[in-house]
Order: sequence, then structure tokens, then C-alpha cells
Amino acid sequence: MEELRPWFALRSVPGIGNHLFKRLLERFKTPQNVFKASFDELTQVKGVSGRIAASVVSFKLPDSVKKELDNLRNTNYRIITMSDGEYPFPLLQIPDPPPFLYVYGDLPDITRSVAVVGSRKASRYGVFTAKKLSEDLAAQGFVVVSGMARGIDTAAHIGAVEGGGKTIAVLGSGLERIYPWENRRLFHKIAVNGAVVTEFSLHTAPLAPNFPIRNRIISGLTLGVVVVEAAERSGSLITARLAAEQGREVFAVPGSVHTDKSIGAHNLIKQGAGLVETAEDIIEELKFMIDDGGSFAENRKAAKPSREPAPKIELTAEESMIYDQLSPSPVHIDDLVRKTSMEPGVLSGILLNLELKGIVHQAPGKLFSII
Repeated sequence: MEELRPWFALRSVPGIGNHLFKRLLERFKTPQNVFKASFDELTQVKGVSGRIAASVVSFKLPDSVKKELDNLRNTNYRIITMSDGEYPFPLLQIPDPPPFLYVYGDLPDITRSVAVVGSRKASRYGVFTAKKLSEDLAAQGFVVVSGMARGIDTAAHIGAVEGGGKTIAVLGSGLERIYPWENRRLFHKIAVNGAVVTEFSLHTAPLAPNFPIRNRIISGLTLGVVVVEAAERSGSLITARLAAEQGREVFAVPGSVHTDKSIGAHNLIKQGAGLVETAEDIIEELKFMIDDGGSFAENRKAAKPSREPAPKIELTAEESMIYDQLSPSPVHIDDLVRKTSMEPGVLSGILLNLELKGIVHQAPGKLFSII
């Protein structure tokens, strides 16, 4: 556990989110080297303000981190850091990968992986379809990724296991806070047939803002995302949007026009998502990424043209620091206050400036994300 201390320590420094953590690793190679760096060396890294640099230089490991590491010693869980060879390579390619993952089970090879997500309040048609798709995908050697929520997610995991394949569940809570509780047996079954992963500390509660945040990991682990039943305002649509932004494929299963459970999926199809009736529809679409034995990165590069570079926008040091705390997944302003130790009034003003500059979006409920 001693080797993990610098990772947990750097992650707990106020102002250092996933974007900045990744940038610091690119510059200094290891968390240990970050703590050895001087104030001037730290401030040369984009997004590191004087306040953050001073926090790193004077950092003392908080008791909460010591307790977390002590608790880990008494579990069957593991920590996989970005420097470990086992860390999923596709996840490293997203803008804000988690510096480390809590893992229960063994992460399978995700060279062939598909996310199957959808409504928690699924219809019998939705549950049957998700289970059948996942069972057939697993039988063809695909790893099925989902979020272990009620409804479609649960059906996807069960289908993958019954198809004799591997599955990965990405939680919006800590591994010691199984949610929903009725899936506790499934939780252990998934670990035997794959892995349960999360970026949240062991006892993190399943709070609503955590789920949009975890969705980037679901899409980031896969070649594509299949949405089975989603209302017009559904968390599954966030996963689909993130998948598109990450260069993954997006699919949707059509449903009845007489229910609002399929409005979101139908809208995705109208926007160009692949229409799915069987697992073969998905496999056929993904063949260009998995044929010829090419790597994920090579095939994605060949399949997707690079985006035009975004216009350069000048940011103040504080604006840059706040921007680095954000991602395409919505983050609540209270979480930003906690991470940055900034006064709520000052933080709100900076977020407003970022909105006016057209690079940050505010959703109802004081949730903020980058555009």
C-alpha cells in the first residue's frame, strides 16, 4: 500500500482534478516526482496556479487518506493506477481519465467491448432486448460494460454472464456501498466473470451527481455504446454523448412509438446513431475496429478523422484552474467548492465568465460541464 500513498496524496490536493493530474503525470512522470518538484517547476504546468503549487509543496497526508489505505488492506479489492500495465488503455485516451481505479475481480481484455445501457424503469421488452443483446455479444467474445443500475444495466450484466462471457460494472459509488442493494449477489457474480470498478473511495454513497461522472468511464472502456430504452432526459443519453465525444460508436434500439421510454433512443437514431435489432448489427459496424489484429488506438485513428482544433481562448489563472476541474460529465457546484476550497460567490463568478466565453455549460441544479 505504501506505493499507492503518492497517488492518493496527489489526488487529495485541493484544486487537482483528473485533467490536471494527467497533465502533471505527463510532465513529472510519477506522483512522487510531483511532490519533489519546486514551486517554480509546478507553476510552469498549465493550470497550476500559485495556490495549487503552494498546496503541493506544503502538502501533508490527511488522515482520511491514511484511513482509506488502511481499509483497503482488509478487502479483496485492488487499486490500478494509470502507470500500471493493467490500466485499460482506451480509458487513458479520454480527456480526464481517473488517476486510479478501485477494482473487484479481474479486468478482462477490452479489445472487443461494448456498453449496453438504458432506463432504470425498463419495460419487459427493454429488459428482454438488453439481456438478449448482451448474451449474444458475450457469446461472440465481446465484453459487456454497464453500470449495474436497475433495469437495462442489470439485464445487460446477467445476459453477458449467461452468454458465457465477461462483463464489467462501473459504479457511481464506492465498492463498500453496493447500489442498488438488491444487486449485491450480482455484484459478486460480476467479479467472478469480470470486474466491478469505480473511481470513488470505498464508502462513497451513491449520490446523484456521481452517476453522470462515472458514465465517461463506461463509454471510455468500450468501442461503442448501445442505448436500450431511454426517456427524453436520461442518464444513458449522457453516456451516448460522451461516447460520441470520445470517438466511440453510438447505437440505439428502436422501441414503441406509444411510450416515452424510447423517445431518447429514437432521437439518437434520428441524429445518426446505428439502429440495432440484433447483436450482429453491432458486430458488423465494429468489424473495422477489430479486424486485422490492429490496436485500439491504431484502428480508432484510422476510423475517425481528427477534429479541428478548438479556437484558442484566453483564460485567467483562476479560470484555467476551475476549467481543469470540469469534464463533459456534469459536476455540482458544491463538489467544485470542496475540490478548490474557493468561496462559493467567487467560484460562481468564475463559472459565469467561463459560460460567457462559451466553453462551460450550466445545467439545471447547478451542474456544470465543459462544452
